[in-house]
Formats: sequence, structure tokens, C-alpha cells
Amino acid sequence: GVQRLGLSLRNALRYFPPALHSTLAPEFAQELRQYGHIYMYRFCPSIRMRAYPIDEYPCQIRHAAAIMHMIMNNLDPAVAQFPQELVTYGGNGQVFSNWAQFRLVLHYLSTMSEEQTLVMYSGHPLGLFPSLPSSPRCVITNGMVIPNYSSRESYEKMFALGITMYGQMTAGSYCYIGPQGIVHGTLLTVLNAGRRYLGTSDLRGRVFVTSGLGGMSGAQAKAAVIAGCVGVIAEVDEAPLKKRHEQGWLMEITKDLDHCMQRIRQAKRSKMALSLGYHGNIVDLWERLWEEYERTGDLLVDLGSDQTSLHNPFSGGYYPVQLSFEQANQLMNSDPQRFRTVVHESLRRHIAAINKLSEEGMYFWDYGNAFLLEAKRAGAEVQKSGGGATEFKYPSYVQHIMGDIFSLGFGPFRWVCTSGNPSDLAETDDIATSVLEEISASVTERVRQQYSDNIRWIREAGKHNMVVGSQARILYSDQRGRVSIALAINKAVADGRVTAPVVISRDHHDVSGTDSPFRETSNIYDGSAFCADMAVQNVIGDAFRGATWVSLHNGGGVGWGEVINGGFGLVLDGSEEAGKRARTMLNWDVSNGVARRCWSGNSNAYETIQLTMEDQPHLRVTMPYHVQDEHILYNALH
Repeated sequence: GVQRLGLSLRNALRYFPPALHSTLAPEFAQELRQYGHIYMYRFCPSIRMRAYPIDEYPCQIRHAAAIMHMIMNNLDPAVAQFPQELVTYGGNGQVFSNWAQFRLVLHYLSTMSEEQTLVMYSGHPLGLFPSLPSSPRCVITNGMVIPNYSSRESYEKMFALGITMYGQMTAGSYCYIGPQGIVHGTLLTVLNAGRRYLGTSDLRGRVFVTSGLGGMSGAQAKAAVIAGCVGVIAEVDEAPLKKRHEQGWLMEITKDLDHCMQRIRQAKRSKMALSLGYHGNIVDLWERLWEEYERTGDLLVDLGSDQTSLHNPFSGGYYPVQLSFEQANQLMNSDPQRFRTVVHESLRRHIAAINKLSEEGMYFWDYGNAFLLEAKRAGAEVQKSGGGATEFKYPSYVQHIMGDIFSLGFGPFRWVCTSGNPSDLAETDDIATSVLEEISASVTERVRQQYSDNIRWIREAGKHNMVVGSQARILYSDQRGRVSIALAINKAVADGRVTAPVVISRDHHDVSGTDSPFRETSNIYDGSAFCADMAVQNVIGDAFRGATWVSLHNGGGVGWGEVINGGFGLVLDGSEEAGKRARTMLNWDVSNGVARRCWSGNSNAYETIQLTMEDQPHLRVTMPYHVQDEHILYNALH
């Protein structure tokens, strides 16, 4: 213990000259004892943290100023979950590990030339190294550890030592754009779930029941209303409920299950779009919905999911139904072993109610939050008979809903107007809409459907006040759409219609960006779902094809050791060079994952990559031959 504390202190003091050590050591030791980590709070800057217009940053090159704009957006109190701890979202997704690193990074960025690259080791700036003007200006790795040491316990030790960091996805890659991204992703999931399970795009009068109104899950309320359905979301903690209500994302709150049932019936009848927050435990809500069905024969729920933070089940990610919120907080600290048992009991009840409702016609999916994985560990009935390692009784949203969309090459493309000017964002919205409308004329019906969802989203996003922090927009697009939008925006920067450079980026949760067997790659069935070649190749490929910065992470969404993922930022400054980089890099950034999904046996991906090869003479992908006669396998093996 003492030895490890000593090493943590020694590691932290490396940033400062010895004359300061006697002052800083006791302070840092206090932080370590109190928080299990040295954040160096005294070095937290007193300036208002936000994405300032790009021209206000001191720099030698504008690309570095664009990176500073993005970093400060990730730490803006209006955007970040725990800004003092440098956490952007997801409870522990950091931008840097301490405030000395923040100051050093901004110093390096403000002085660097276009023949240098800033190298980032899990929050630590290793320094500026000579490189080429065509190289990335920044290369980030977060949480890269030797595979056998990628356990939760190892992470906690290494994090305490200040030598590694959990960057989630877009926290540690400086590309978070606030809750807009997750609202959009949730909206598409709900719309496509309606098509797949209910056979309709019209969700008026349909009921979607789920849980969680925190950092990521808070998006569910807004998405339900934009989709036109009745969203009922349980949340045990009053603080996020109130926050979402004040924000206008949650229309109503109730503590009373009788009232809750009454409102569901009224909204179903009148087909009104409603987001209703139930202040209570999701298990109570599911059990009550089953009681209503038994008593009246009314199935009051069509679609169901869950967004409790089950990547972190025993430290506040999941609140068991047997205890009040306060009791649970007390027990998880006073008797962690007992708390674990109570969580498992609760998960068994949770699944039992869902199982009964789904037998009567409700459709349930796992939202990639490790819900079914933890339920299985708790002994709940979630096994799929004859299923593989990543398959459960219910599909993950990737297996049934978003995986097919990824395989068409669609994913969360986004851009940020570094002027900070809303009129630039409005201009780019118009550009993107007209590009997608133009392309829509010459694509398949399935692709056209996705484009029209996204055109609808851009129109709605303007109305629904989606921008928090930087002037950013997200939409789902395929390869052709991404390239066309980037080139059109670059031209608008060149012409002065957009007044400053635009950063293009994406969520790591994408076609090629993430290897995650219980989420993004859960619909890969050739046994390679646990391999991470795609995500690693993606970052390397983006780096030499023109990205301004790249980032590769361990952990993100489903927890440390469960996923490898990466992302990029590319500055569109209106130059011909920027257009060339965008075209080359974006084509690879999508085709990589489509080719991998095709090789694993996905028919959508097969068709998509065929069409892409026809369009691009230099692209040649190894195509699979599928076994046509199953008897051949049987005979060979017997």
C-alpha cells in the first residue's frame, strides 16, 4: 500500500521542479487518499472553459488551434459531466488524467509547427516529435495495456499510479459534441426498431419503456418524442430527472405507478408524443406493466430496452429494486459483497418481468450497456439455446437494428464549426441536406430510407435546440455521403460561405472504428468478434491518409478490457490539400469495416463493398465464397 502510494506521488511530482515538491507532495497525497487519484486541482485554470472561436487561440498553425477548440469543448461545464476531474461523460471518461497535462498540452499545441507531431500516452504528453507536414499533428493512445493485464483491478491500480487512463470513446480523443450525438443514435435505433419489430415507420401511439436519464441515457426521452412515440423512462436518482425536465428533454415526471399507467393509456389513445420520467426503480415499472397485463389483458408496452450503466454494476451503475437510492449508496460502501448479491437478485427479477412481457408480444433489445451480460452472470434466464458467445435470448441493438445499417456503411459522421458561429452551422446544415437530397436520387431504397431519416433529423435538430457547447452537427451517412458532404463543406470554407475551418470527425461507435464483441461487432458470426485488427488498422490507416489527429483506446461504452476503439479529427480549411485528404481518408475509414463485415458473412456488406469497388478502380477487396451445401461439412466431419 504505502509503496504504491509513494510511487503515485513520485510519478505526479515528475511534472514539477524539485523546489516545488515539498509544497505539492502533501496536497497530492491528500487527493490520492481522498479520491484514489491525483487530479492536481490547484492547476485547474480559472478561465471559463469553452470552445472559443479558433482565431482567439495563440498558435503557429491553425490545425493546432482547431485541436485546442475541441479539447476545451470537452471540458466545458455545460458539456462535461465532471469537469473538475477532467471527465467528459460516462462516469469516468477523461480528456487527460490531471491538470498539469492539460496545461502542457495546450502549451505544446500553441507552439508547434507543421513539421511536428504531439504524442499522447494515456493523457501524458510525451512531447513534440519531428514529422512531415502530411503527418497527423497529434497521435493519441489511451489505456493501451498488455492484453493479460486488461482487467478492472489492473485498471484501478494503474489509474491510481497516474500511468493509464480511461478515455471512453470521444472524451480522450477530443471529439465529444455533447448529448446531440447520442440523441441522434437513439432516434435512429427507435425508428429502425419500429420498422423491424412493428413493421411501421409510424410510431404514434406506440410505447417504448426503458431506464436511465443520466449522461448518455438522458437522450432516450428526447429521441422518443422526435420519433413520435410514448417514451417511459425510469430513473432512481432525482438529480438527472430534474435536470432533463428543466432542460425540456423530459415532458413530465411522476413518482406514482398508478398515474404512470393512466398517462400511458391516455397517450396511447390520443397518439401524442410523450416523454414521461418515472422517479423509481425500473424493475418496479416492468413488474407493474406485467400486473396490468394480467389484470386487464392490455399490453401497454411495444418496445423495451435498458440503459442502466451495467459496465459498472457494483459502484453506482445499477440500483437494486430491494433498496431505496440512499440505502443502496450506503450498502455499496459498507458491505460491497452483500451489495453484489442484492444486485444479482434484482437483475433476476428484472429479467423475469421482461421475459413474461416479451412472451406476450413486447420486443426487447440490449442497448450495448452489458445488461444481458451482467444478467447472465447473475444467473437470470437470458441464455439463447444453441447461441454463440455473444448471443443471448434478446438481441443487442447492433445485432438486430444498427448492425445492418453499419454494414451499408452508415455511421455517426459529425462536424464542428470552429468559428463558434451558429450561422456557419446553419450553412453547413443546408449544405448537408442538399448533398443528401441530390445523392438520394441514385441509390437503393434501403439507402434512401436512411438518407431521408437523416434529412428529417437535421431539420428537427435545428428546432429541438440540440447544440450544447461547440457549434456541431451529427448525422448518419454512408461512404459516398460522408465524402460528398466533406468536400462540399471544404468548398464552402474556401468560398467564405463558412467563415472558419470545420473539423470533421465521427463517434468511435461506427462501421470500422470499434471492435466490441457485445456491441459494435456483436453481429460478426465467423468467430472473429473478439479480434481487434479492424479498429487498430483503422487508426493506422487514417493516420497516413490525412487525419489531423488520431486516437486509439482500450475501453469505451462497455468497459475496460471489453473493447478496442479509435477515432480521428480532420480539419477542412478550404485548401485543395484538405479536400484530397478528406476524400482518401474517409473512403478508407468506411470501406475497412464494410470489407471486414463482408468477409465475416454479412450480405448487406457484400453488396455495399461490391458497389464501392465498381465506383473505385483502385479498391480490390478479397471476397468470400460461402458454403452452399451444408452436407459437405457434415460428411467431412463425420
